[in-house]
Amino acid sequence: MKLQQLLSHVRKAIDDYHMIQEGDKIAIGISGGKDSLTLLEAMHSLKYFYPNKFDIVAITVDLGFENINLDKIKDLCASKEIPYEIVHTDISKIIFEDRKETNPCSLCAKMRKGALNTLAKELGCNKIAYAHHKDDIVETMMMSLIYEGRFHTFSPVTYLDRMELTVIRPLMYVNEADVIGFANKYELPVLKSPCPADGYTKRQYVKDMLRQLNLENPGVKNRMFTAIQDSNLQGWSKPSEN
Repeated sequence: MKLQQLLSHVRKAIDDYHMIQEGDKIAIGISGGKDSLTLLEAMHSLKYFYPNKFDIVAITVDLGFENINLDKIKDLCASKEIPYEIVHTDISKIIFEDRKETNPCSLCAKMRKGALNTLAKELGCNKIAYAHHKDDIVETMMMSLIYEGRFHTFSPVTYLDRMELTVIRPLMYVNEADVIGFANKYELPVLKSPCPADGYTKRQYVKDMLRQLNLENPGVKNRMFTAIQDSNLQGWSKPSEN
């Protein structure tokens, strides 16, 4: 996927769900993975022509794993004059050593988001952009059905009352395969996840299941995404064709 194609999807999402208003300061959570770096590239480029002017800042929550080198991400942000902040935490120690969590993802996500939100507020941000793409949205819906018995997924825009922050998801129309293609084409400095649970989670199980379903029933993931848009889930609506 070329940058122009990526920007087309991102702008449509932002326009369909009114994600950006004039004067917004948006924190972009940077894990070092392909998704967050692709979002960073898109938001940086969008700044120069989107009618509503906004600023961005990149934030990485360092979970405390050893042998993580963020220098290439620092260099990427510096080359684009994007402010970059790192929050150092002991989240990995708390989860894997102190608590010895057998299902660590939920607690890790909660703690990681808490650290990200806190720094975003301190930096004067009113919004946070998460790098969830179309596959993430469908996978979350399937996880909710399988493990919770309800039809649910996160919404394109979410207001966090306690933090007075708005979460936006500009990659919501982008397929994961296109994110991979974009990251490879533009040689983004993607870091391998150091998490010992990576690849062995419930989400990975659902991801693999959906991949097989889509191979046997081409287009099934897109139809599931349309079902989400057509549902009455809070924050979701069928966008206009205009």
